[in-house]
Amino acid sequence: MAREHGFATRLREWRQRRGWSQLELAGRAEISQRHLSFLELARAAPSRDMVIRLATSLDVPLRQHNALLIAAGFAPVWQETGLDAPELAEVRHALDYMLAQQEPFPAVAVDRHWNLLKANAGAVRLVEFLVGPLAPDAKVNLADALVGPDILRPFLVNWTDVVRYFIRSVEADATADGRAETAELLDRLLAYEGVRPLLKTPAIESASGPVLPMHFRKGDVSLKLFTTIATLGTPQDITLQELRIESFFPKDAATEKVLRDWAAQN
Repeated sequence: MAREHGFATRLREWRQRRGWSQLELAGRAEISQRHLSFLELARAAPSRDMVIRLATSLDVPLRQHNALLIAAGFAPVWQETGLDAPELAEVRHALDYMLAQQEPFPAVAVDRHWNLLKANAGAVRLVEFLVGPLAPDAKVNLADALVGPDILRPFLVNWTDVVRYFIRSVEADATADGRAETAELLDRLLAYEGVRPLLKTPAIESASGPVLPMHFRKGDVSLKLFTTIATLGTPQDITLQELRIESFFPKDAATEKVLRDWAAQN
């Protein structure tokens, strides 16, 4: 019974997180609203196939899909494989290829919570220019580096606009995945000095271009970069579903020249 109530609570929370009525979810899952109501009230126990159907209809991430199955008393179906595992060799090869193709411009691979997994030489050169070399085994969280007061913030001219946009994206992640870890990341970022007040101020009134660049300045060097974020199209593993590849591109010719000159010097 405890398991049934655990599943019922999680199911109701996911439906409410998506902003759907019982009727809408029932329609998407092709079941009756009455059956769905009984499941949410723990008056009926779901089958394994029903849990999978509802999780799929709700577009629940693989990690939380497993949590729903466990809450209903079933074994999880999705694996979480370390990125360095032999089974992911082809994916690692693809990641390395993408990062190499981005040279001499920066590119990084991160997990769902912006922990750095891989970086190309262009990214290393940018970081070393701004903050100096990192220890080989240093654990880097790009969200903390961006939002915190002591790493990138002193060099980011438009920190307010960039961080306002970034925090909104983390809020969207927290809403979408329902994980305590994502909520904790958001709370940690909001706790940094000056972050909560900037979210209360109006965003830029008029856009100065089609994308918002990150404008770094150190000494006489000015760098304007915009980014793209890629994900795997058909992940069947938790690690791969949570993987992101962020590529940085020069916003102007001056930035492109600096990045190419750095690469030529190495």
